[in-house]
Amino acid sequence: MEEIINKVANSVLEVFDLEDYYPKGIRAQIDISQWLLEGFLLKEKDFREQLKNHDWSQYQDQYVAINCSTDAIVPAWASILVAIQLAPFAKKIINGTLEDLDASLYEELLPKIDYSVYKNKPIIIKGCSRKPVPMRAYVLAAHYLQPFARSIMYGEACSAVPLYKAHKKE
Repeated sequence: MEEIINKVANSVLEVFDLEDYYPKGIRAQIDISQWLLEGFLLKEKDFREQLKNHDWSQYQDQYVAINCSTDAIVPAWASILVAIQLAPFAKKIINGTLEDLDASLYEELLPKIDYSVYKNKPIIIKGCSRKPVPMRAYVLAAHYLQPFARSIMYGEACSAVPLYKAHKKE
């Protein structure tokens, strides 16, 4: 019987796994509709009173997304007021969904990575992850990797899709 050789493990292929950079921490979403009359109507006095009585400390050191799950027309100041209440407790606050929150976190951290270690190497951007890595993070990673990479693929080593190949310099 012949010995099975793992060609992927022995290749020069570099795996860029966005999951490795996933910021640790609890994510929370605050739905403003909980403080609207029947989920749709903002009555300023009642809204302010409910915010004043809300336990904001429960968001201590968390990443928080603020949104409204209903089709209510909410004035801009409402989200800002919620953010001001959260500010002493939350690590980061955004207006949007949890996916927008994760995208925002990646937008902060990906520019800080030293991509020069990938100079002239074939790279595979790992596609499967157990954590919620947003598509915007994959696009941004490819953007930062491209100036350094010899080639970029997406997926898994056994079934990667080629995306980019650098032109040979003469």
